[in-house]
Amino acid sequence: MQQDGPHILVVDDDLEIRKLLSRYLAAQGFRVTAAGDGREMDEKLTTQRIDFVVLDLMLPDASGLDLCRALRARSRVPVILLTALKEDVDRIIGLEIGADDYLGKPFNPRELVARIRAVLRRTSVTDPTSSAVRAYGFAGFRAEPDLRRVTAADGSEVPLTGAEFDLLMAFLERPGRILSRDQLLDITRGREAGPFDRSVDVLVSRLRRKLGDQGAFQILKTLRNGGYQLSVRVDIEEAP
Repeated sequence: MQQDGPHILVVDDDLEIRKLLSRYLAAQGFRVTAAGDGREMDEKLTTQRIDFVVLDLMLPDASGLDLCRALRARSRVPVILLTALKEDVDRIIGLEIGADDYLGKPFNPRELVARIRAVLRRTSVTDPTSSAVRAYGFAGFRAEPDLRRVTAADGSEVPLTGAEFDLLMAFLERPGRILSRDQLLDITRGREAGPFDRSVDVLVSRLRRKLGDQGAFQILKTLRNGGYQLSVRVDIEEAP
């Protein structure tokens, strides 16, 4: 039966795992495509509209970390990493380079489905790679991605620089999600900045000031040792 749910790409070199996950995810209402290596993953992403990627860290032709990093450089599609490694370092690196979650093998498919749905709720859209979003509404403001424009409730335009607008979009595309400085650097500038680059803090401060959030921090919250979080509701207006 044809499924109408989000389209999940399962990338794992184990054929039995691909079959098991494909059947289970389909039974839960998802559309499913499977790939056995990095080359096949790139082919599926190029030729199909994928809403979510479940990516194994250990593939025969590439590292899942490298594939995740390359994917995040060009797309906002959510990613959950699957790992059989016991060391935490690979999981931590995966989250730092932009993975939305990870799950250690062996795992219960029900837990994977729960995590997929949780990530989809956090991201608020089933396909972050789509350009069908006309505008984001938040705290009385309206942000239009195509026009790169933000307007206040009275219709006046908020004068943001390119870097400030990119930072705001990073939060609007991930409402409620805690984003570390490194993740924000990855999203807005790539990995060119050094590990002690404090430009994110400066940009957040400027963005708060222009949104009238200075001192209150009700729109952008700072979390100790955690980073920043957009804490207001985001409404998405889709293009016709």
